[in-house]
Amino acid sequence: MLTIRGGNGLKKTHIAILFLFSSILILSACDQSTDEVSNVSVEHDYIDGFNQAIISDEPALDGGEITFGIVSDSPFQGVLNYNFYVNNRDRDIIDWFDEPLLALDANDTYTQDGAANYDVDHDDQSITLTIRDDVNWHDGNPVTAEDWAYAYEVIGHPDYEGPRYGADMRMIEGMEAYHSGESEEISGITIHDEKSLTIQYERLTPSLLANGIWPYALPKHVFEAYEVSEMASSEEVRQSPIGMGPFKVERVVPGESVLLTKNEDYWRGEPNLDQVTIKVIGTQVATEHLRSGEVDILNQFPTDQYVENQDLENITFLGDIDFTYTYIGFKLGEWDDESGQNVMHEDAKMGDVKLRRAMWYAVDHDQLGEELFDGLRWNATTLVPPTHPDYHDESIETPTYDPEQAEDLLDEAGYVDVTGDGFREDPDGEPLEINFASVAGGDTALPMAQYYVQSWQDIGLNVELAGGQLMDNNVLFDRLENDDPDIDVYVSAWAVGTDVNPEPLYGRYAPFNYSRYTSERQDELLEKGLSEEAFDMEYRQEVYSEWQAYMAEQVPVFPMHYRMQIVPVHDRVSNYAVHFNEDTGIHRYQLGVTEETD
Repeated sequence: MLTIRGGNGLKKTHIAILFLFSSILILSACDQSTDEVSNVSVEHDYIDGFNQAIISDEPALDGGEITFGIVSDSPFQGVLNYNFYVNNRDRDIIDWFDEPLLALDANDTYTQDGAANYDVDHDDQSITLTIRDDVNWHDGNPVTAEDWAYAYEVIGHPDYEGPRYGADMRMIEGMEAYHSGESEEISGITIHDEKSLTIQYERLTPSLLANGIWPYALPKHVFEAYEVSEMASSEEVRQSPIGMGPFKVERVVPGESVLLTKNEDYWRGEPNLDQVTIKVIGTQVATEHLRSGEVDILNQFPTDQYVENQDLENITFLGDIDFTYTYIGFKLGEWDDESGQNVMHEDAKMGDVKLRRAMWYAVDHDQLGEELFDGLRWNATTLVPPTHPDYHDESIETPTYDPEQAEDLLDEAGYVDVTGDGFREDPDGEPLEINFASVAGGDTALPMAQYYVQSWQDIGLNVELAGGQLMDNNVLFDRLENDDPDIDVYVSAWAVGTDVNPEPLYGRYAPFNYSRYTSERQDELLEKGLSEEAFDMEYRQEVYSEWQAYMAEQVPVFPMHYRMQIVPVHDRVSNYAVHFNEDTGIHRYQLGVTEETD
């Protein structure tokens, strides 16, 4: 069995965590010699001892089935379309039956190796996209340029309620006029023929070629029967989703499971597997499902259970630095539907930056990562994680555990205990009660939440769990999106995109900016990161270093942990990667099994 690996260890916690940039992936045979893979490069950090992909030296069976588990204590929401989904559990399902038209390389830049290719005209500020002739939807209809343009039309539509209308969309010529209802079409999108279209931009930016072109088509012949506001709840999204990927959906049991069968007409080639079952697996029973053989692969293994289960029989654990980081957010305003932007409240309870900064100083993330996650999560410093090594700035000094500094900041800001009850009042002498929302799930969720509450109480802040208990993940996101006034501080996590641009998560017009923080300085920095000057990498690095430092000063949110993504794979599985892409050279249709289940 062959396994694709990263580099060697450099820094140790309970196990070694790498902060070494590896330039090549290595294939190492189990109990055999190690061979170098040519023409494969990576730009990520790695943790010692983990491989990123597994390839069997035995041929895959013709056919076969696997069960893929999504580890979660909440049901998946079931918004099974790239253009509308919000929750990453839904994304984990969509990836099996649909895919982007454009492929990415190891540097997270678009290549010409996907279902479509592109041509950039810098003088004209435009990009022409051409879809391969053999790319079809699961119902047999061709994926067309009109389908691709239709995705832009839906996302830009005034009635679109999803989160995908961001800066890259707004830069398309005529998009804002279309979005505001002033125009019935997007003037900057021209369809040439069945398979090609051109997108005219007001200006080209570095982000466009790093996942900034929206790469997901939407079958117009299916969705034109619906109003835009009805699409996300339609049968074709919830019950019978359609895609162009290697597998197609046969049955959806809402919130629980999805049955997939092979798409024999897949453009890369016929998949090895006949069938894939995807189902939600509770955190507490994840190990047992692996041990019993009820699942072959999990999307991620609970890190708090890894050390005691790392020697599970017939299981290989793959790993990589996760694109997801956890963070603490402060509610500072609300989303304004009319203007389509975040609006801060001058009198927000958490509006004092010294209060927010003190709460950052009050917690010890390294200790928390060691005790609860065996070193597989570690202190995060900035909002650009090490999965973007060219931009993650380790030199920026951010608050680390110092409760005395936290208390000094609160004293300076006028948060003092005037009643003698042990808790500080606000600068006006009024009671300060802070509602903290945290997500349920696994053995670590409650002790982690209790740790934060206790740490903040130790510096004199009256912090309690919102509603007195942990929340279901879906419930928390609904309440954050609707700016529930009973939530002041919250725990969440972001899976960052391949492009470093943070605007979709923190920008003025970003619905995902749940803190609702805005400022002219941040607008300026985010704009610079998308400017023509930012095609110069050194310039862009400087801009995003400034942004990281600025956000660490303002603290609308602060990062908690960077973390490992650990993926268990049964040894009968062949050709599986933590990330299917041009980097590893492994694609989902190649996934197979070398033996049937008992």
